[in-house]
Amino acid sequence: MTMATADREVVIKVRGLVNRLGGNLIHDDIDLDVYRGEVLGVVGGSGSGKSVLLRTIVGLNRPRAGTVEVFGEDPVPHRERPENSVQMRWGVLFQEGALFSSQTVAENIQVPLREYTNMSQALMNEIAAMKLSMVGLPADAARKFPSELSGGMKKRAGLARALAADPEIVFLDEPTAGLDPISASQFDALLRDLQKSLNLTVFMVTHDLDTLRATADRIAVLVNRKIKIGTIDEIRRDPDPWIQEYFSGTRGRAALDS
Repeated sequence: MTMATADREVVIKVRGLVNRLGGNLIHDDIDLDVYRGEVLGVVGGSGSGKSVLLRTIVGLNRPRAGTVEVFGEDPVPHRERPENSVQMRWGVLFQEGALFSSQTVAENIQVPLREYTNMSQALMNEIAAMKLSMVGLPADAARKFPSELSGGMKKRAGLARALAADPEIVFLDEPTAGLDPISASQFDALLRDLQKSLNLTVFMVTHDLDTLRATADRIAVLVNRKIKIGTIDEIRRDPDPWIQEYFSGTRGRAALDS
């Protein structure tokens, strides 16, 4: 970290979080702070609840116990006052882009603008075109449907939608999953450039060690229903068997020591 964490603004605060799915305990008394302007990579084994944690923070899952605050507020949207919802201050890129198949790329990007604003169609069209350019997609992609896009283009279109309302936080769920190594590397570079230029806070669920090395300031590891947080170097020194296998196994060494 370039600054002491005590000097940084906490934009996401999780305290005593408990999550269950069915009869299974997923998270047990988790505490987490995410600081403004950082990229936090979240990793863990299958069933560790990485996506559940993301969905809980954005208000799509109600925990059994504990609290979540984003910018000091409950993330669950205000039904009576949607225009004042804290959700306007973040964007989400779900796995596979989660684009609406019946809408064009431009219409997909405009979804949060329609939901939270009263912008004219002309202005929304301009914003969609600008966001497409921002994520490196050609102008003619606006008229295409998701089925006409490659996997990498879908990810970029999903990112454009996440950025539509000029958020302060971007949540990414496995952003490079399914991409070939070149496309994944290009997406990593795009993400880091956008994070720096827009001063974004990024909460990123991933299993991609190359992405962690290229983009993450800190790592949060979900293991044994708990969470361990630190820089890559700090986490790699943790004696937990899963952490050692993940970060110091053959693939981990190849990705992180190259």
